[in-house]
Amino acid sequence: MTFDNLDLIAPISKALSEKGYTSPTPIQAEAIPVILKGSDLLGCAQTGTGKTAAFSIPIIQRLYQSDDIGRNSGIKALVLTPTRELAIQINESFKEYGRYTNLKCTVIFGGVGQKPQTDALRQGVDVLIATPGRLIDLISQGFIKFNKLEYFVLDEADRMLDMGFIHDIKRIVPLLPKKRQSLFFSATMPPVIEKLANTILFNPHKVEVTPTSSTVDKIEQHLYFTDKKEKLNLLKDLLKDSKMESILVFTRTKHRADNVARTLSKANIKTEAIHGDKSQSSRQRALTNFKECITRVLVATDIAARGIDIDHLSHVVNFEMPDVPETYVHRIGRTGRAGRTGVSISFCDADEVPMLKDIEKLIGKQIPVAAGSKAFSMEKVRSAVQKKNESKRESMQARSDSRKRANEKQSATQSKRQTEARNSTSGRKRAF
Repeated sequence: MTFDNLDLIAPISKALSEKGYTSPTPIQAEAIPVILKGSDLLGCAQTGTGKTAAFSIPIIQRLYQSDDIGRNSGIKALVLTPTRELAIQINESFKEYGRYTNLKCTVIFGGVGQKPQTDALRQGVDVLIATPGRLIDLISQGFIKFNKLEYFVLDEADRMLDMGFIHDIKRIVPLLPKKRQSLFFSATMPPVIEKLANTILFNPHKVEVTPTSSTVDKIEQHLYFTDKKEKLNLLKDLLKDSKMESILVFTRTKHRADNVARTLSKANIKTEAIHGDKSQSSRQRALTNFKECITRVLVATDIAARGIDIDHLSHVVNFEMPDVPETYVHRIGRTGRAGRTGVSISFCDADEVPMLKDIEKLIGKQIPVAAGSKAFSMEKVRSAVQKKNESKRESMQARSDSRKRANEKQSATQSKRQTEARNSTSGRKRAF
């Protein structure tokens, strides 16, 4: 299938052609016709499958065909997304696909001054891309009204839940017109997400592409067993390979991200770090430098796992194994996008072996061990597993002790109340 088979209007086809897009991804091929027909949609698709184009292209087309685009008649589409980086990426996509349609779109998010954003809103907006906090803030100030809204997109719903935005979403949805087309996207569908979807969607068409438990086939995966203290030296050694053109390195902590970035910079490797403690301007500058190949390496925490959309990312490096197996899929999904190939490299120390086993169980296969990488002795592996099990037991015991103390406290309170009640009754009898 090609985009020509999807009955797209000429302005969008021209924009896609200029970007070199000829064939839709599976989610685009399935979702675009559904959205063009006006149906609600429930999309389950992992990162890197092309879902931004899957909802932005048909929304642009429907707005264009309604002859109400660029007329400053009010916000017609709202896209709600969890992170500032992802909001910016989606805004760029709408602008690229709608460049020949007179589409007016803008993005709002926290962490920066609101005046440029409110100025853009006053000038008129067709499509608004927003993060929940700033959106609620500007609604309360009277800058945003949804009386003309026709389309609502909730993107990365499970990430919204992880970041604690579920209550914000429940505040925003009742403010939207009941008569609207709603599109709901999530990489995973736990019961709480399905329950949320049921409150937003009406008789939705479900599209499920590339389940979270799988990894993109075109991503070449490699595993290095190494001691924790040798990871930086291993990374510097690997970066001597000129084929590693653009590298996204993931760490579990902000401190580790800064440390890796400093070490690589001292080795004359152009590197920047991006994480939650960085200012918005610093994060955006680092992302721009990486996209424009000014910076070769970007070190990130998992806040960036679903907020970085770079077509030509050659390598992803898991400097530290993620403690949540699904995060591995999201991390490596940053490469191998839009049908391209990509490479994932993971460093695993002895303490991380249990995390590795959980990841391999999720994806249903073993990650190939790189040539020259030596596995740990079984003694180290057993020690790591034992440590993890002991930690679990301690956590369970702590919860059990906490419940026991709570029950004892509750029993003592009830006993005290019963004694007081008996004494009170006895006192009244003596009074008579």
